[in-house]
Amino acid sequence: MPMTSTIRRAFGASAAAMPFLPQCAFAQERQPWPWQIDFQAAASPTMERIAALTLSINLIIVAIVVLVTALVVYAAWRFRASRNPNPARWTHNTRLEIAWTTIPVIILLAIAFPSFRLLYFMDRVQEADMTLKVTGHQWYWSYEYPDHGFTFDALMVQPEETKPGQPRLLATDNPVVLPVGVPIRIQLTADDVIHSWAVPAFGIKTDTVPGRLNETWVQVDQPGIYYGQCSELCGVNHAFMPVMIRAVPKAEFDEWVSQAKQQFARQGERQIAEAEAGGADRGVR
Repeated sequence: MPMTSTIRRAFGASAAAMPFLPQCAFAQERQPWPWQIDFQAAASPTMERIAALTLSINLIIVAIVVLVTALVVYAAWRFRASRNPNPARWTHNTRLEIAWTTIPVIILLAIAFPSFRLLYFMDRVQEADMTLKVTGHQWYWSYEYPDHGFTFDALMVQPEETKPGQPRLLATDNPVVLPVGVPIRIQLTADDVIHSWAVPAFGIKTDTVPGRLNETWVQVDQPGIYYGQCSELCGVNHAFMPVMIRAVPKAEFDEWVSQAKQQFARQGERQIAEAEAGGADRGVR
């Protein structure tokens, strides 16, 4: 739709102006910041469309508020008692009633069609170059790279262990690493209760349900570090399930994969050995 294209161009222009905003806002655009009233800067095609649709709907809302306010003010002035000591007695106006029924229907259709298009775009998994499987636990995330053959857990960095530059309650010990500009299929499940994997800059918020495999997708447009959290109440430590994603160029991602295979393979072997040793100790007792 032409209107949607215009809004996207306007949103793109505002995004291009981001470097000229105050440094504090620019430095934190991929995570929440105090007194934030708008979305985080979009970092995926899905989030760009969400922001554009939100802007168009807000424009419609503002136009309706201005129109209704103007009509109320005009009616209060035009039909005040001092000017109309003998009020009119008519009660119906067919043309007016048709108009105020038709116009809201047109407005709803103007909102519904782009909304359905966006829902389809968000739900339809692109031809993915790789897959990331996310599993929710109480209260941490596990990530599997089935195309590369390794898995790891990501736990929140405790506040007393937070390093300079790491946001409190959002950093994890093992960040997810994703390549930039690559369509990625994301499969989500849980092994205990319902969680929700949410990354605002990507426009993703998908439930992870035990016994069910949900699916979404993302294509990260810009390198950087992005943060999210569990967005479904899942128990006493629900607030301490952050998501930390590092988006890097494809060559850097390939290098990280080769290192991660060795790192997480060693961790897995150590965990197996510890589990076997614990079982042997219990057997001796």
